[in-house]
Amino acid sequence: MVTITGFRLVEDIVYLMNTKSSPYQRKIMALFSYLGVLTLIPLIFNTDDDYVAFHAKQGLVLWMWGVISIFSLYLPVIGLYFSSSSTFLILVCSGYGILSVLLNKCWKIPGIFMLATKL
Repeated sequence: MVTITGFRLVEDIVYLMNTKSSPYQRKIMALFSYLGVLTLIPLIFNTDDDYVAFHAKQGLVLWMWGVISIFSLYLPVIGLYFSSSSTFLILVCSGYGILSVLLNKCWKIPGIFMLATKL
């Protein structure tokens, strides 16, 4: 149950991370990888699972790309175009990654995977 302050939700997430790995936990952790800053949760708490690490690294690259696209808004003229096209591509790649997790696959996102392997 989620309380107004959200502490119960945090307790549930910590409990989930401390329990033995189950197929649902792996899927949830892999899904966190494609939800922006939540990609840090699998990177910190699930370092021993290759499936989750694969998705977390791709999610980290997507998140860093999103941060760069936000900062590009400060560039005159080209910043707006870069940011809007990057946002669209990040959403498409994240959707591709989420679909990959839901189907229990390890699809390599073109371009993103190449950068993720260097992490």
